[in-house]
Amino acid sequence: MKIEESNIVETNDYRVIIYPASRPFETKEAKAITEKLFDFLATWAAHGKPLSSSFKIEKNQFIIVCVDEEKEMASGCSIDALGKIMKEIDEEYQLGLFDRMKASFMENGEVKTLKLQAFKTQLRNGELSNDIQVFDFSKNTYLDFLSHFLLPLEKSWAASIK
Repeated sequence: MKIEESNIVETNDYRVIIYPASRPFETKEAKAITEKLFDFLATWAAHGKPLSSSFKIEKNQFIIVCVDEEKEMASGCSIDALGKIMKEIDEEYQLGLFDRMKASFMENGEVKTLKLQAFKTQLRNGELSNDIQVFDFSKNTYLDFLSHFLLPLEKSWAASIK
């Protein structure tokens, strides 16, 4: 059971699962991904009980899936089913959704993604501005996502790299 985006209550602390792509989606990819996820979430269930869920594509590069676990908890099997559809999407479009060794950041209003080692090297060498904002993919609640998904470098996980 899909939660319509207009029905997402900003104060509810939904469980969030973030799938970061290594590159922006092309228009036709975003459309196809949206259709696949709408179809999947319409039937997504845990132990036969429908899950209240939704998703959005953030910055044309990150897939954010929300589950209202106050209504029904997502089970291991249901999370596996989500992982399966996401792997299918990842393989079809070569998005790197499961590559956790990368860093994404905003520089001059543009999302940029680098391999984690290259990001660390460029940060240490001063090749990246201290004015960048860094994405944090570890957020697992909607409220945390809203307030801490994109942070200034000095307040992000990357602040300790130097």
